[in-house]
Amino acid sequence: MKLLQDTVRREGIVLNDQVLKVDAFLNHQIDPAFMLAVGKQFADLFAEEAITKVVTIESSGIAPAMMTAMQLQVPLLFARKHKSLTLTSDIYTETVYSYTKQVSNEITVSKKFLHPTDNVLIIDDFLANGEAAFGLARIVEQAEARVAGIGIVIEKSFQPGRQKLLDAGYRVESLVRIASLEKGQVTFVENNVMQP
Repeated sequence: MKLLQDTVRREGIVLNDQVLKVDAFLNHQIDPAFMLAVGKQFADLFAEEAITKVVTIESSGIAPAMMTAMQLQVPLLFARKHKSLTLTSDIYTETVYSYTKQVSNEITVSKKFLHPTDNVLIIDDFLANGEAAFGLARIVEQAEARVAGIGIVIEKSFQPGRQKLLDAGYRVESLVRIASLEKGQVTFVENNVMQP
């Protein structure tokens, strides 16, 4: 997605060879028009999948997932990272390790909102090691629903998440794939070829 690549080049900040800061447009401040374009792209990619629900994890996945759900005209369901007084029973839970925050979270989804008849599109902001995507997929599978695919806004292709998800049989569609963050430069993967 050229718009997203251009935005990463312009607004992204490479903190080190593993971490890209994108708080100017994705996971702190949100440009609604830009995020609408992201949602439309995901909706187009998964248009033939008869999606019934979009699932994400709070909080950075909510904006792209919301715009995708709007385009697909289906509900958005987000897994909570923190226990709620109103969400204590009849829940699906999974433990997910956050590479960026270096902590494990127990994510929860109410059984009331996820059913065996659901055809689910998982959306997340980043893909690195695949922990969040796998956690969400396990929750969907606990509900005996189908994971139709996994949509990622920014994939760090130099980390193993994509291959692990593909090896597990999931369809993965990333809007941009980053090959490297070395020397403070973002290098993209385009048609499986690295492009600065």
